[in-house]
Amino acid sequence: MAPARAIDRQSTTPYYQQLVGALEQRLTAGEIPTGQRLPSENDLCKEFGLSRATVRQALQVLESQGLVTRIANRGVFAAQPPAADDGWTIQQPQGFLENALGHRNRSVATVVLRHGPAILPAFACRNLQVPEHTGGYELVRLRTLNGVPALYSINYSPPELVPVIAASAEVLEGQASLSQALADAGYPLGGAHRSVRAVAPTPEIAAALDIDRTTPTLHIRSTSWTPAGQRFDVYDTWVRSDIVPLEVNVDATGGA
Repeated sequence: MAPARAIDRQSTTPYYQQLVGALEQRLTAGEIPTGQRLPSENDLCKEFGLSRATVRQALQVLESQGLVTRIANRGVFAAQPPAADDGWTIQQPQGFLENALGHRNRSVATVVLRHGPAILPAFACRNLQVPEHTGGYELVRLRTLNGVPALYSINYSPPELVPVIAASAEVLEGQASLSQALADAGYPLGGAHRSVRAVAPTPEIAAALDIDRTTPTLHIRSTSWTPAGQRFDVYDTWVRSDIVPLEVNVDATGGA
């Protein structure tokens, strides 16, 4: 196994997020093969010089992303890494989430939990096709339907879009669509890949969605690109499917 990637104590990136990146790199590179047990929490604490709470938080994030699975009394094991062409492709012109949220004329509200420049996680760098540790923009939002928490989402944007999003005051106040703001800036949606799987939420996400940590949520990971093929947005969303059911429209008119 490759030497541990040191935790940067001077970085503004939280320690748990740095550990997520280091472990994610090992998992996706096959250094920890599918089905193999990850090092114990104690071993990870010693290897990276982190507290048990920080290590546990990182493992919970990996579990929420579907990269690992926890087996009671046995430990945490590497799951099958999501492939770029795995899963369903759910695509509509206004975007899956906008369609699901606006369906049936329900009252939708958005709360921006945090936003700002950040080092993009490893999976976002891969999906955006930028070098690892690239700085971009992170936008974390909570959507409610009729006052009930329904979706927790994180959008990751590449460095060229940092000034665009930073200047989008209405988006950052939860009053406007990020997709529309990006389209207006010259990044219209040309296509997207969206994978869907059931996962256990992290404590932070469970608290935001007002659900128990053992309640499964739908985890949607999306990568969007322009008509010219330029990748410009990656998002992770955790959905309460009891509030927002998954709906797929199939249009066979343009198929081969």
